[in-house]
Amino acid sequence: MLNLLDTCARLSPDLSPRRFGLVTSCDGGLLEVSGLNAPIGTQCRIAQGRGTLGAEVIGFRNGHALAMLLGDTVMLRPGARVHTEGHPGMLEVGEAFLGRAVDGEGLPIDGGSPIATRHEWPAGGLRTPALDRSPVRVPFDTGVRALNALTTFGVGQRIGVVAGSGVGKSVLLDMIAHGAEAEIVIVGLIGERAREVSDFVERHMTGEKRARTAVVAVPADHAPNLRIRGAMLATSLAEHFRSQGRRVLLVMDSLTRVAHAAREIALLLGEPGAARGYPPSALAAITKLVERAGNSAASGGSITGLYTVLADGDSQDDPVVDTARAILDGHVVLSRELAQRGQYPAIDIAASLSRVMNDIVTPEHQALARQFRALVATYEANRDLVLMGAYRAGADPQLDRAIAMHPQLTAFLCQPQGEVVPLDQSIEALVRLLSAPPPQ
Repeated sequence: MLNLLDTCARLSPDLSPRRFGLVTSCDGGLLEVSGLNAPIGTQCRIAQGRGTLGAEVIGFRNGHALAMLLGDTVMLRPGARVHTEGHPGMLEVGEAFLGRAVDGEGLPIDGGSPIATRHEWPAGGLRTPALDRSPVRVPFDTGVRALNALTTFGVGQRIGVVAGSGVGKSVLLDMIAHGAEAEIVIVGLIGERAREVSDFVERHMTGEKRARTAVVAVPADHAPNLRIRGAMLATSLAEHFRSQGRRVLLVMDSLTRVAHAAREIALLLGEPGAARGYPPSALAAITKLVERAGNSAASGGSITGLYTVLADGDSQDDPVVDTARAILDGHVVLSRELAQRGQYPAIDIAASLSRVMNDIVTPEHQALARQFRALVATYEANRDLVLMGAYRAGADPQLDRAIAMHPQLTAFLCQPQGEVVPLDQSIEALVRLLSAPPPQ
């Protein structure tokens, strides 16, 4: 309380006249406001009876500001006054967010007190020269044996988890958030089910982890611009802590919901759909968001970004999947077929890739990982022949070994949700598995 009073005492009051606009039209949540001279990104409050409605300026047309509501249009009337608030294009960040769960506007959803902070960060991030991004050279421990051993990630890498609906993306993220080594963990739950939000907060905002974790949650029933604002807030928090030289794990679930929100806004503004209904600005939005993660040579801090990507209809050629795969430094593909066989996490090792693995592991580790991948790929390519009994033993030594070791290979890839396997133990398990003589 004393800190809050001290902060208020240091603030200088704004005594300039307050301008306001008037609502002239409303079309599907898109408002047209006259007399409001506000830049894009400005937060607004619309006086409505005894309460107010939130909105955000997203464009302008014919001298009128275009704003999108942050809630429902119920009881909105023409001529309602619109006032601006806050600093346009800036988001509040700081230590006060650690241990808290907030919405896209930075308001608490955990029942705690309001968050008081004096630090602000640009919503779109601070663009830095390409050479300020130091290379990835340190391994990142995910706590998942299959990822640590076969697709080793690095500190400051951007990774995508690609899968269709219901295959286990959120469960894998949960495992990594639980077992990963990081000073700060920022979680953005964007466009997900409200039940998943409450479950995640209940599991991860307890004990020692609470003091280093911040959750930004914007469920699927919220306005599209609020979903994008939530993703920007989570990324801005990560950038703020990286500027202090800290190692940050940024978990974003999901990147596809951010693209969907950007698509809704672009279509409302009249932008034509291009790739399967996605306007160019929608795909550019996720590119800008992902590029903000990485290592900083100036501060020595890092943001290791972990993003889920929903493959609509399990298609790997979906525009969002294709865009994310092109911009990310690696991707983990989850297979519905493996999940149906009971393999969890259902990681398709042959289709997964870490583009920095060769720079951060030893040559011996690389050789063992390639050997493991080759065995799995050989078995999967000939699986139907083996199950039908059409394969004659001895015809292919590589396939013979793959068949003999298939149970051990599958067991290596499986891991219970609550189990954490450190990086060194994962590598030791890989060495023991491939160094042992194959079972007869």
